[in-house]
Amino acid sequence: MASQALQAFDHAIQDAGDLLNHFDALNVHPPPPEIEVLKRASLVMALAALEAYFEDLLTESIDHVCSDSKGDGRLTEFFRASLKSDLKFFHAPSTQRVKPIFKKYLGFDVTEGWTWNHCDPKKARAELNRLVKKRGDIAHRSARPVPGQPVPHAVTKDEMRRHIHFFKELAKATDSYVLEKIAT
Repeated sequence: MASQALQAFDHAIQDAGDLLNHFDALNVHPPPPEIEVLKRASLVMALAALEAYFEDLLTESIDHVCSDSKGDGRLTEFFRASLKSDLKFFHAPSTQRVKPIFKKYLGFDVTEGWTWNHCDPKKARAELNRLVKKRGDIAHRSARPVPGQPVPHAVTKDEMRRHIHFFKELAKATDSYVLEKIAT
């Protein structure tokens, strides 16, 4: 069974695909430079969906753990308030941010569950970090093409489709791993 967080992610990640579809609809040969923004925006939206997914999954997991707890209600409220405070500073979902917050609140390294077809945790961590950096470069440095100065696109359509697929697989692997761990 999937978490509510994964269901929300599956809905939110569609924005990234919709942006690529708009790019396709506007694309002619050669592509007008002003539509390149749609591919860059697609990466920003995809990572925003992943960030929200991690936040929602952690909150949902903590709610599950706290509801099973027979402990003091004040401790449970402190725990939830602490998480809420930490999530205000979570932002870019790099491995360096995901791993410690899940370890702190759930007691395990969630990145160890990042395994699926032809991908192991080491590859998944490296790819996530690479894409978070690329998103940061796009969001903070624009990477907008300059007329008359040919440069490689910040993200191609085919790359973006692979990135969306990667994020979906990462979310599914995370979901399975976390739900298995908190059930025990």
